[in-house]
Amino acid sequence: MSYHDETSRTLSYASHDCLEGLLQRGRGLGAIRAHQDPHEAAAFVYDVIRRDWKWDDQTDTRYLYHARLIRDLNLSPTPVVDQLAGDEEEWSRAADVLVLLAVAGSDEAREGLRTYVREGEHWARLLEAVADRWPAEWWEDLGDVARARIGGEEDLPWSFEPWSRFGIEVPGRRFPPRPSLDGLSDEELLLLLAADATESGTKADALRALAGREPAEGLLPLVPSLGTGNDRRPLLFLRRAVDRLGALAVPAARGWAVDEREWLARLGTDILADHPGPEAIPGLVAELVDQWEARVWCGPDETAKRLARFGPEAADAVPVLRAYWLHTPHSYERADYLRALAAIDPTGLDDAYTESLWDCEKRTRLLGIASAPHRPQTVERIAALRDDPMETPEVRAAAGERVAQAATTVT
Repeated sequence: MSYHDETSRTLSYASHDCLEGLLQRGRGLGAIRAHQDPHEAAAFVYDVIRRDWKWDDQTDTRYLYHARLIRDLNLSPTPVVDQLAGDEEEWSRAADVLVLLAVAGSDEAREGLRTYVREGEHWARLLEAVADRWPAEWWEDLGDVARARIGGEEDLPWSFEPWSRFGIEVPGRRFPPRPSLDGLSDEELLLLLAADATESGTKADALRALAGREPAEGLLPLVPSLGTGNDRRPLLFLRRAVDRLGALAVPAARGWAVDEREWLARLGTDILADHPGPEAIPGLVAELVDQWEARVWCGPDETAKRLARFGPEAADAVPVLRAYWLHTPHSYERADYLRALAAIDPTGLDDAYTESLWDCEKRTRLLGIASAPHRPQTVERIAALRDDPMETPEVRAAAGERVAQAATTVT
């Protein structure tokens, strides 16, 4: 996280409509404008890599956005390689960018990281990262280096690769992976969740599998039993799986909301708040306005999602939703503001969808791929996303489908 100064520790972003501010927020418009004047953009690009402008380190994403800027503007990766010598946070941001630049074909990025594995402090973490993203032939010759250095670093290895290939074991730090439950049916997953003998980790895996599927109503009666061993919090992925049920969970949630267990009562209350009646619209709009006036950046996405369920009836929220889309530094929430705008008033969103194709967040790029207007610029960009080796598999697949659809339409 970057701050205006070390005394006040107050965040200070540049204006939302200038190049520097757009790049700090990871906006697609920032990448578009940077292409128009790479020379002006260069200093801002290096700055956003050197200093962390993410509002939320756990959810906001920047490294792919930054790597694309370096590559697409034909900027030298040398300042980013030099950043590997910085503190741990600077090192981490530089490493994330360089790993991707190497995938995109930068020899300097690849060699800079290989040198760091031989000499750098956080070499073990880096070696795990490159083993995850690079072809084996790019790193398997570093086995002698790893065997010579292992044991002297602070960050002991967690992953199986590349250590298993190098014959290195780190007792007490690694756990064998649990088998995937994705191949099980809904009924089999629900049986696992209902069984007292099922370990909590396996139950969390079952909930994660259900969270990616069509709603499973059989989950509802099991919810009160899906707390942790001390019953102080829900199992991982429970909220996500329950959210898939939408309004189907409301009757059960009324009972959960008055339960003496705090985690279950909170879950029930949240579900009920997510499915209010039309009489709640003025209050939700007022809540969003209050959040905007207080410049609250974490949380208005939940208000936006609740308003989105009312469609055009929530039209009074549109100006504030547009303001959040333009201004928020919390990039992870941008997709939720765009979804809410599309549900309430989809007119005039073509530019937002087009810009989203350059956004730092995967969810926002996916919205752009699905909804950007069919224009030469957008078709070209979507094809570039399809073919970009740095891009996530999900985005590449969606882009491929959109390009194929466009080709069919033209034919």
